[in-house]
Amino acid sequence: MGGEGSMMAANQSLKSNRNMLAKRKEKSFSFVTNSTEKTEYNLPEISEASILLLRQKLQREHKQRRIKQIILLALVIFVMFGTLIYFA
Repeated sequence: MGGEGSMMAANQSLKSNRNMLAKRKEKSFSFVTNSTEKTEYNLPEISEASILLLRQKLQREHKQRRIKQIILLALVIFVMFGTLIYFA
């Protein structure tokens, strides 16, 4: 039967790829580890009023950014329609 040699080569290739993957996982450097150590953080205490002020500030900035995006989008659409009408 034909094709046995190519199937054997494919199986060998898959096996070697699997072995290389295991080696790569062992040697990889990552900031995420599987250790069970608990990391201690020295987070500053913050009051509820400060959290509320920060939230309002972030909401205001988000609203301003959204308005700028809408204005830019409207301007681009206006220019596109203007050029389309001009060349049509």
